[in-house]
Amino acid sequence: MSVQIDITRLRRERVAVVPSPLAELGMALHALSEPGHHPGLQGWATTVTAGLDPHLADRMCEADFLWRTTFSDLFLPSAGIPGGSTLPAATLAEELDLLDKLTDEQFVDAALEFTGAITYDTEGPGALAHPQVRARALDLAASRGPQQVRFTRRLLDDPPCVRAWLRQFLEDCDEAFFAEVWNRLRHQLAADVRHKTDLLRRKGLAEALASVSPALSLDEPAGRITVDKLADGRTATADGGLLLVPTSLGWPHLMVLHRFRWQPVLHYPVGSPELAAPPSVEQLTLRMTALSHPVRMRICRHLARSAYTTGELAQVHGMTAPEISRHLGVLKKAGLITTRRRGRYVLHQLDVTVVARLGSDFLEGILR
Repeated sequence: MSVQIDITRLRRERVAVVPSPLAELGMALHALSEPGHHPGLQGWATTVTAGLDPHLADRMCEADFLWRTTFSDLFLPSAGIPGGSTLPAATLAEELDLLDKLTDEQFVDAALEFTGAITYDTEGPGALAHPQVRARALDLAASRGPQQVRFTRRLLDDPPCVRAWLRQFLEDCDEAFFAEVWNRLRHQLAADVRHKTDLLRRKGLAEALASVSPALSLDEPAGRITVDKLADGRTATADGGLLLVPTSLGWPHLMVLHRFRWQPVLHYPVGSPELAAPPSVEQLTLRMTALSHPVRMRICRHLARSAYTTGELAQVHGMTAPEISRHLGVLKKAGLITTRRRGRYVLHQLDVTVVARLGSDFLEGILR
């Protein structure tokens, strides 16, 4: 399994390494919502959360599925500007202006990624123009709770209102905590950008990609970058460019923006904090046995990002519900997943804190 980027028409000068304040704000929101994904940031997350204005904290929960369960492409709006040559801006305000330049159709489809109703790396119908896609988005949102249904309905009925709400929310986050974070981190990111840009100039794309992550490989004769992830996807730079965007808050997530008609982006972490001590031998044996099956590893990838019903997992993996139930039973017996009921839906989710104790290699693999 991998994500592939066709770069056969990519010109060397169209590869850019650029930091993005908006993408880093998105990672900050993710770390605040999912501190278990980022053991090294738990102290920072606790401090920020404790100091948040209660009203802002409530607003942070209204659409947290845009950064908790998925990392929405809305945080990298430069990639959606036609032409494939727009770079992330130097300031958050300028990047929010780029976000405003996306069409309502782009904004809505990117925001609905958490439902899985919109095709991602191939051309497909959008939710604003097609009633069937709209109905499916609402139905899939229902399995994740009334909050997601309310947001999805507002998004589909009045995109400009949701866009204004999101911009104001992000500006308030900047004032409350992110401006200080960005002022501290931007120097580290700038240093990494200089290093990667120098590698690109002196040694070429292969060396630069190798310095980003060992999960990246370049097949120069085939004109293809392969990203080793527990996911399948493909995209192409075509006549546009390729963006490499570093993040200080994002480890262990190596993300690939490969949305159809958007500029490809590799959003990669700089640095990696230490994880907790390993589990006991008995726990390790039980859990690693549970994870020895490739289907269960792929299930873990989905459950690490969001809660899913058995039926949703069966559809994603092309299996029957009883088959998925058997795999979930093994994972639950090993203490790797939690289950909760919401109305008529039973939702399963990976306990990332437990998985983190298995070691950084596995955690990075399923969250990559």
